[in-house]
Amino acid sequence: MSTGHPVRPTLPVLRAERIKFTTLPSLWLTPLLALLLSSGITTAVGAWLGGADPNIVDDPGVGVFYGLNFGHVALACFGILLIGQEFNTRMIDVSLTAVPRCARLYGAKLTLGALVGLVVGAAGTAGAFAGYAATVPGAWHGPAFTRAAVAGVLYPPLLVVFCLGLTTLFGNLTAAMGLVTPTVFLVSPALGGLPGARVLAQFLPDRAGQYALHYVDDPHVVYGHWTGLLIMALWAAAASYAGLRALRRTK
Repeated sequence: MSTGHPVRPTLPVLRAERIKFTTLPSLWLTPLLALLLSSGITTAVGAWLGGADPNIVDDPGVGVFYGLNFGHVALACFGILLIGQEFNTRMIDVSLTAVPRCARLYGAKLTLGALVGLVVGAAGTAGAFAGYAATVPGAWHGPAFTRAAVAGVLYPPLLVVFCLGLTTLFGNLTAAMGLVTPTVFLVSPALGGLPGARVLAQFLPDRAGQYALHYVDDPHVVYGHWTGLLIMALWAAAASYAGLRALRRTK
């Protein structure tokens, strides 16, 4: 059998995943909601508070990405739904029958999730900067602007990949929704506010990734902004690998 074009057999799988994404409302509505929340809430907060709140003026990254505090929950749900629905309906068995090489199926889902997350990240970051900078012009300036913008684009795909990997590891939509989304939305921010748990909480994927969005250094964080994004990328890679191992065991 020829192996001259190893990428070609993967393309039909990716196309099949794209068709699922475009035809299932639960899949395309969640990243759309994430985009609307990320840019819309930031614009509303900037218009409402303007330069009155020192928390979002002293560190423009806090204001620019304020909406991401809500949008990233929808992104987490998107990553979970990409494969979680198939586990709960057992359609994963059909998918694995159609694509016996589970790494190929899993890779197509990861690729689709990362690409959609990248689009949401790019559009959401551009929309958030534009909406917020209309009332707080300092958002466009400073040496940290480029780094925060890059982090804003990369945070969504990393979060989607991380959540997709964990869902595959759990092999259950309900378990993933019940554990991942509360952790991202409630537990992680709460731990970050507790002095005794702050050091450990800053190494959680969402906390580390969001630190890269900030302009100003936090003396309580023991690593740099770029390192925070790297920590999140390592979490995403570890979750993806664990998910692949778990998927192989289901065959």
